[in-house]
Amino acid sequence: MYHLAWMLLCVAVVLPSRAAAIAETFASAPTQRGWRTFGDALLFQWNATNENLAVTWDSSRSNSLFYRSLGNVLTKEDDFSFGFDLRLNDIAIGVDPDKQYTFQIAIGLCRFTSITNANFFRGASQSPTFGPRNLVEFNYFPAFQEFAPTIAQVIVSTNRQWFYNHDNLREMPPGDLFQVTMEFVQRRLTTTVKRNGQLYGQPQIIDLQSANTDFRVDTFALISYSDAQQSPPQYSGSILAHGVIDNVNLVIPNPPLIALRGANAGNSFRANFAAVTNWLYRLEMTRNFQEWSLVVEGSALTNGPFYLEDASASPDQAFYRVLANRP
Repeated sequence: MYHLAWMLLCVAVVLPSRAAAIAETFASAPTQRGWRTFGDALLFQWNATNENLAVTWDSSRSNSLFYRSLGNVLTKEDDFSFGFDLRLNDIAIGVDPDKQYTFQIAIGLCRFTSITNANFFRGASQSPTFGPRNLVEFNYFPAFQEFAPTIAQVIVSTNRQWFYNHDNLREMPPGDLFQVTMEFVQRRLTTTVKRNGQLYGQPQIIDLQSANTDFRVDTFALISYSDAQQSPPQYSGSILAHGVIDNVNLVIPNPPLIALRGANAGNSFRANFAAVTNWLYRLEMTRNFQEWSLVVEGSALTNGPFYLEDASASPDQAFYRVLANRP
């Protein structure tokens, strides 16, 4: 007897459109909807009374995230958007006397396996050892001496190429409500910021249409970065800020594997599903849930119906799974 056990990066339902929407109002505990913490969990506290999330950005701590998986891997070939409300309570830079320059608060998309790597440091620039990769991110840098306050957006590719727009030289005063929307459409990232309901500065644009590099992001996160390993070190900064996040909204492409079902036919087993081009699919089998073996893998030439088949399945009981991966 053959069973379809479980899937990675997929859902087994048919979604009605080409895009999936995620809306988070924090009206109830977000951990019930897949939100998790990495690093210092004390930096992120759900407020049941105010129905929002209290966030501390403390660069003296290790890299810490409050995050939710997208259930997908996005690249520059995808269209997607995300937005959120942000209200700062207080913000201070140079809290470390040895790192007196400015540092950023951050919210955005990342690749979970990249950002949780022990050698990932946001301030390390293009360092081949410590430099960050795979980011589509909103940042705010408070003013420092001759440096103006900066509302910024940045994309960091898989091979650590940086694309950024730092043209919105405006403060984000504590107490004001900021609504941020970031839309990536046809390889262009546009960031729009409103302050207390009014447009705040001009939209910022990063254009990757001619870029010869790409990114991979699979997670939305509120990020408190460590200020370690900054480059160059003589301009190192530090930050301590408190604020609240609310009304997170994401619109992303459907997962790469939907309408999954298994079918037995004599001595064969077939997994049928709707596939997406540019994804690699693997059918794996186990009998003990400890060791999985590859049966067959393949990529769809077009979006739509696809199957992977074990044409010589054993008559003994077996369990199968389908994994989707974006090369």
